Amino acid sequence: MTWTLITGASAGIGRAFATHLAERGHDLVLTARGVDKLQATADLARAHGVRAEVIPSDLSERGGRLGLLDELRSRALEIDTLVNNAGFGSIGRFADLDADRLEAEVELDIQAVVQLTRALLPPMLAAGRGTIINVASTAAFQPLPTMAVYAAAKAFVLSFSEALWDEVRDQGVEVIALCPGPTDTDFFTRAGDDGVLTGRRTADQAVRSCLDALGKGRPYVVDGLVNAVQAEAGKRAPVRVAIPLARAMVRRRR
Repeated sequence: MTWTLITGASAGIGRAFATHLAERGHDLVLTARGVDKLQATADLARAHGVRAEVIPSDLSERGGRLGLLDELRSRALEIDTLVNNAGFGSIGRFADLDADRLEAEVELDIQAVVQLTRALLPPMLAAGRGTIINVASTAAFQPLPTMAVYAAAKAFVLSFSEALWDEVRDQGVEVIALCPGPTDTDFFTRAGDDGVLTGRRTADQAVRSCLDALGKGRPYVVDGLVNAVQAEAGKRAPVRVAIPLARAMVRRRR
């Protein structure tokens, strides 16, 4: 019996992944910090007739990551699909942001992705099957003033995913990065600004874009046509052009 592990499963895109994968018959392991919200996600999944295990953990801390992996082993939960969704951002000038918050952001957005993938990928390769979904962002395609750490972290996630995609694609394991743009979740409120409204898509739309792209040999997928066009423009534009445009876009949306 194999399971799907979803991090950051208590709300937003993580909860949408849980719902859609439960509809497809996946038994789920759900992790995040909030127990009550995790239980609510588990109840939604169980309504589709699947099993859902809840393991609360703070993946921004090394102890939380190791504790999650230990719990998977102690419960004999074999993971064949990993959704690295947990993450958060911070909005503001880098020099003004709280240093501890930025450290936790890097730990969660980068280190948790690396550590969980490193622990769970080898058994997938040994079995000759598996899927790893890493949630990046359209912020990955260009530097983003006032969200400098978040954009850099998501650029890492995208680059990391593309490299893994090539390393394992002939061994039965699929790796894909999902790159949503502004999405109707509590992300911006947690980041310190709830005023970003223009162009938001839903978590369900983002998850559908990702799941529809599976099996098509794509290393990443951008959710939404407008987001895809903007991401491509950001990737191709010279830095001196891309950065002012990105800064203006953030200001306009705020």
